[in-house]
Amino acid sequence: MTPVTPRLRVGQGFDVHPLVEGRELVLGGVRVPFERGLGGHSDADVVAHAACEALLSAAGLGDMGQHYPPGDPRWAGISSLEFCRDVAKRLAAAGWTVENLTVTVVCDRPRLGQFVPEMRQTLAGAFDLDQDRLQVTPKSSEGLGFTGRGEGIAAIAACLLAGWSQPA
Repeated sequence: MTPVTPRLRVGQGFDVHPLVEGRELVLGGVRVPFERGLGGHSDADVVAHAACEALLSAAGLGDMGQHYPPGDPRWAGISSLEFCRDVAKRLAAAGWTVENLTVTVVCDRPRLGQFVPEMRQTLAGAFDLDQDRLQVTPKSSEGLGFTGRGEGIAAIAACLLAGWSQPA
């Protein structure tokens, strides 16, 4: 019998969008009451985008711009949860399992703590993950930089993927 060995890959993702008037704020697939939303081609959900970037990167499957170009009218205004669902399918087809996914969202306002459980549940559902494998952590930038001045919101994600292969 040929032994099967685990393959492990770490991925990192980042996304940032400006806060603008006239848009809903969507983070982690959750509508967050706020006077401004994020500007972008899709719903500009930085939490979902950073998560997708980390997962695609770890699997060696390119990046979001390659799969969902911002100039493509198919993605205009789309929920970023659709990207999450598609990334999950791509990972499964390539033989990868998400062991852990964590996203840190950086903004001073709005305060996000009360929305974290729903973000975790929503993102876990979109990625078809057990909720205990996914974490969302809001962090303040203490008034520093563009996030502290309320000009935009950023998110940073990290993940661990596992796959199985037989030795050559």
